Amino acid sequence: MLCVGLDPEPSRLPLGMGQTPAGIIAFHRSIIGATADLACAYKPQIAHFSAIGAEAALIDCIAAIRELAPHAVVILDAKRGDIGSTAEMYAREAFDRYGADAVTLNPYLGGESLLPFLEREDRGTVILCRTSNPGAGEIQDWPESDPLYARIARLAVSQWNPHGNLMLVAGATRPAELQRIRALAPEVPLLVPGLGAQGGDLEAAVDAGLDARGRGLVVNSSRAILYAGSGPDFAEMARAEALRMRDALRTAVGQVMERRRLNRR
Repeated sequence: MLCVGLDPEPSRLPLGMGQTPAGIIAFHRSIIGATADLACAYKPQIAHFSAIGAEAALIDCIAAIRELAPHAVVILDAKRGDIGSTAEMYAREAFDRYGADAVTLNPYLGGESLLPFLEREDRGTVILCRTSNPGAGEIQDWPESDPLYARIARLAVSQWNPHGNLMLVAGATRPAELQRIRALAPEVPLLVPGLGAQGGDLEAAVDAGLDARGRGLVVNSSRAILYAGSGPDFAEMARAEALRMRDALRTAVGQVMERRRLNRR
């Protein structure tokens, strides 16, 4: 269930890497190689690459995932959201230029903004539902009688998922909302950010978000893994943190499923 977020910040690269696209390439290849057997997915954040003109490093990062972790899903974190020909260009960018398996989208413009992505039956569409940032409630939790995030979850189930290639983003920092999303979308996989640096509770998120089969979660951790160490052993430190997170997820899943089993007696 572990997804490793790849959010390069040149100023935080280990000493000796160099704050350049070449340094980012070397850094990510080391991180991917160290965590390949622990992660089910990787989530490169496009802005962290494009803001510094490192699109070639993003392409190499995805190539490294294909080479070193061929089982892993590549989720391009782009949070796109537009209509018509622009949406189609964004879909081509994510799926054709970068070769991502899935891409994150903002559904604020409605279902038509999602169609060019959802129509790619062999690719995934990851829709923002209830995000993990502190200010999310200003929009996503209103109106109280029928909050926006709940409406998005219902639309995802009833209208937006004819090909079964949709996921919802539900942050670990708000387990009550995460639990409601799971109730509204019982079979839709959830991408869960907000652990590690954002302070989400792993056990509460697993308890709220597991589906009836004990699956259905992809739990993301970015900075806690990437920057676990800053010295020459940074890759080993990243692996140790990823292993800790992977094992904590396994333990939490086991405990939740055992409680559910006992409650059914």
